[in-house]
Formats: sequence, structure tokens, C-alpha cells
Amino acid sequence: MMNIGEAARESGVSAKMIRYYEETGLIPPAGRTESGYRTYGPKEVQILRFVRRARDLGFPMEKVANLLALWRDRERASADVKQLAEAQVEALESRIREMQEMKATLQTLVRACAGNDRPDCPILDDLGGRNAATHCAAKAN
Repeated sequence: MMNIGEAARESGVSAKMIRYYEETGLIPPAGRTESGYRTYGPKEVQILRFVRRARDLGFPMEKVANLLALWRDRERASADVKQLAEAQVEALESRIREMQEMKATLQTLVRACAGNDRPDCPILDDLGGRNAATHCAAKAN
């Protein structure tokens, strides 16, 4: 048996996250010593590694719980697992598109910024709700 620090090291999940996963019910509560310290064995570390890997792949907590339930269910259909994974691929593709749009917007704002000693800043104007294109048009008039 190992303590929470050792389980964290073995699994790659921080002690803080282990406690959080237990509090939220994602993983079962750890065993306890007579003095109240958490104890973990190989099975618990394997579960923590599973959770870490699923989180590394971007699965939200609810979906990790679903995957854990499927992992434990030896009667499951692999189609159920595949469906969750396909939905995650779609969610990741959507996030990638959103991030590409954010990047393009930031690149446009950076190009619009003179980056000099003057206080005019289209980046801050945009963040404040004033469109950078409007800012540039207003300066031209």
C-alpha cells in the first residue's frame, strides 16, 4: 500500500486532484489507515492512470465517469465506448476551430497595433468592445 504522495507519483495525478476526484465521486474513496491517512494499491493507481489519460485526451469529468463505468463493465459493447470517443473527436475539432478563429483575430489585432509609445491601442479597444476596424476608420477621419 502507498500513501497519496506515492500514488500521485505513480499515477501522474497530483495529490490535490486525487482528493478532488474522490470528493466529486469520480473515483471511490481511498482506504484509510487507523490514523486517517489515505492508502492506495495498484488497482487504485491504475484507475488514476486511466482518469489522467482520459483527461489528457480532453474528456470532461462527466465523460470520464462514463468511460470508467464502461471500463468496469465487462458486459459493455465497444460501440458505446466508440460513440463517446467519436463525440470527443467532434468536440476537439470544434475547439480547434474556435482556437484558430481566436488566433486569427489576435493576429489581426497585433497587425493593427503600431506598438509604439503612443497610448492608442486597437488591441485594448477591441477587448473593451470597440472594434479595431472601427478604431482605424475613426483615426482616418
